[in-house]
Amino acid sequence: MATAQQLKSLLQSYSEADGEMFVSVALQIAAHEARAGKGKLATEIKRLVDDIKTKQKQARVGGSVPITRPIGELSALLSATYPRTKLSEMVLAPKQGEALELVLHEYRQQAKLREHGLSACRKLLLVGPPGVGKTMTSWALAGELKLPHFTVQFHSLITKYMGETAAKLFAIFESMRHTRGVYLFDEFDAIGSMRAGRNDVGEIRRVLNSFLQFLEQDESDSLIIAATNLEAILDDALFRRFDDFIRYQLPGEQELRSLIENRLSAFEIGKHDLNQLATIAEGLSHAELCRACDQAAKQAVLADRRTIETGELRQAIETLRERKQSVR
Repeated sequence: MATAQQLKSLLQSYSEADGEMFVSVALQIAAHEARAGKGKLATEIKRLVDDIKTKQKQARVGGSVPITRPIGELSALLSATYPRTKLSEMVLAPKQGEALELVLHEYRQQAKLREHGLSACRKLLLVGPPGVGKTMTSWALAGELKLPHFTVQFHSLITKYMGETAAKLFAIFESMRHTRGVYLFDEFDAIGSMRAGRNDVGEIRRVLNSFLQFLEQDESDSLIIAATNLEAILDDALFRRFDDFIRYQLPGEQELRSLIENRLSAFEIGKHDLNQLATIAEGLSHAELCRACDQAAKQAVLADRRTIETGELRQAIETLRERKQSVR
């Protein structure tokens, strides 16, 4: 039977998410049971420990990472999820798709790259109008790599006290080092705007300086993604610190067609209608067109139909445009 101290150490290692300590204590318990003449139990414990060590090794070389929930101060700074989104679910322009496939390939082969003194592309800056797939890209990368996804909560990160925001930012970068995952800085212009801007605030300037420093020094295995709708106000120094810069745009006619086809794949829709609807939808973002497709799909479901009527989707698109104009 394990000693009281061993049980306490086992529980402590679990609460602190210390995998190495957990394995060490488990092996001590196995040795204790073997000395007590319980060879079968000792062998079973060792087998279970070997399974744990194998899974830990797989996680380090790019396998699945168990979902981690931020604790303490990080619980207010990071929102954690475990997406199952795949790149194949997205409608991307060819250049975007190629760039993201390269990110995945390099990340999966990062050990090989390191053997030759090279680094995988891990730090991405995504810019473009709202609703074109920037946030979804971060979910898809996490889903493809089976990594936890952490969204930085700017309302908790940025405070009015001098130096406190930079300290919280440091804690986030420390988390990247200890917990491998995809870290998203959404609406990044909140801290990434030009330091020489007319409305420059001293504290935000210092925060951006700290971010640039932390980003340059980062050697973790995490993916760092910054996304913004406001490319024009970003500080020039940012573009040099990221490994890649991907620009997102409103979908073209072919992408609109693919998006309608994908979103309404459970329904019947004519090829001619599809081409016509893609033309009508020109100027909408990915998110807006998805909303219009969902509205047409709900009408079909409520009417017990498997066919999408062109007029219904056209009406949904026009209604969305009207609402969009009224907001402006």
